[in-house]
Amino acid sequence: MVFSSLTFLCVFLPVVFLLALAIRNIRWQNVMLMVASLLFYAYGEPAYVVLMIVISVMSYVFGRAIGATEVPSRRKLYAGIAILVALACLGIFKYGEWFTGMLGQLIDESMAIAGIALPVGISFYTFQAISYIIDVYRRDVPPQRNLLHVVLYISFFPQLIAGPIIRYHDVDQQLAHRTITWEGVSVGLKRFIVGLAKKVLIADVLAVAVDAIFGAELGDVTAPAAWLAAFAYLLQIYFDFSAYSDMAIGIARMFGFTYLENFNYPFTSTSIQEFWRKWHISLSTWFREYLYIPLGGNRKGRPRTVFNKFMIFFCCGLWHGAAWTFVVWGLIHGFFLLLEEYLPIRKLPKPVGWVYAMLVVMLAFVLFRADTFEQGLHFLSQMFVGWGPLTSDAQVLLMGQLTPLFLFTLVLGAIGSFPWLPKLKERLATLSVPAQRRADALASVACLGLLVLCLVTLAGGAYSPFIYFRF
Repeated sequence: MVFSSLTFLCVFLPVVFLLALAIRNIRWQNVMLMVASLLFYAYGEPAYVVLMIVISVMSYVFGRAIGATEVPSRRKLYAGIAILVALACLGIFKYGEWFTGMLGQLIDESMAIAGIALPVGISFYTFQAISYIIDVYRRDVPPQRNLLHVVLYISFFPQLIAGPIIRYHDVDQQLAHRTITWEGVSVGLKRFIVGLAKKVLIADVLAVAVDAIFGAELGDVTAPAAWLAAFAYLLQIYFDFSAYSDMAIGIARMFGFTYLENFNYPFTSTSIQEFWRKWHISLSTWFREYLYIPLGGNRKGRPRTVFNKFMIFFCCGLWHGAAWTFVVWGLIHGFFLLLEEYLPIRKLPKPVGWVYAMLVVMLAFVLFRADTFEQGLHFLSQMFVGWGPLTSDAQVLLMGQLTPLFLFTLVLGAIGSFPWLPKLKERLATLSVPAQRRADALASVACLGLLVLCLVTLAGGAYSPFIYFRF
């Protein structure tokens, strides 16, 4: 089930929310939310809901085992087994076909295994399961005695499919102690509607042109078309992914949960280091806390630091998908991040630093979007050498995308990727109380208008899945 589907908007979410309001007892509310979350997942992945339950139960059992002993070797053994089981599930279902396919090319074609379906959201809920195990092992939290809480933490429907990746110690207390308030409902609902609008009115519109150009014959892709697709995809993936995060954070807030932010206007960055402090924050935080620091961080000399950071970005790229395009995308970010540490790039004037950072991010995302490594390299080469005369097919491809709606959305997306709204909120906070109330009322009316516009658009059949669903 998808947040931007009419089934979710008009049936699932209202019913579950009304049930949560009716059930005031937190224990039974958790039972209802767990059942609803499993139904939410089973709606699209009925066969793999069992896998998610197995990983959840396994995490609970090994968490109890870790907490039941004070012997360091046994604690480490139990934690290691649980992490390996979770990673094995992720590896088999996400990378099994890719890995055996490479072995088949190198050794024997009979080694290739085809047809392994990727369970939706497995990259997210396995990382949450690992977070629980490590938090218990480190004694950051006590082992959870209630199986229901572990299953709900891993399967809770707002973040289940495409994040944010929630660390267990951030929500441990909220599982048993939270309250649904009208303020939380109001803030959460507005956040959800803003996310829905970002997805339906911006990301999905940009996706039409991006898909057309990336799906065209390579010979028809010239420099103007390649640059247009690269810039449009940069905005598309931001508004698509941040939209899901907004919607997930908003829904969770409606049910009394408070999640940490996942984006902080990353396109204002003037370096790759700054970009990763603002882009997919939950993933970069997860890797830093559960992999980079345990590997030694930057405490064991320069060679080890370089290795650790490359390992992090190799894993980051691989986490996104079983393809060399994702791996190279991650390594590109790792390379430039290290370059910034040893060269005075961060001392560049801010405008120059911003151009540098955005070029690196945009060009790397070309590989991220490409269906194959060869296509990605062709796009990148065309961006710099494909400035010759346009053939008739190339003209049709380029001009066919430059519709008024697309151009308006492109400009709107570019403007909306900068923090104008937070600055406006800061100004409004200095106004008198009556003026603030009028501004809040106006914001509520605007959100209602956005919701109606989104529903009308969705009713017309204009829909595309979230990009991060395939990760």
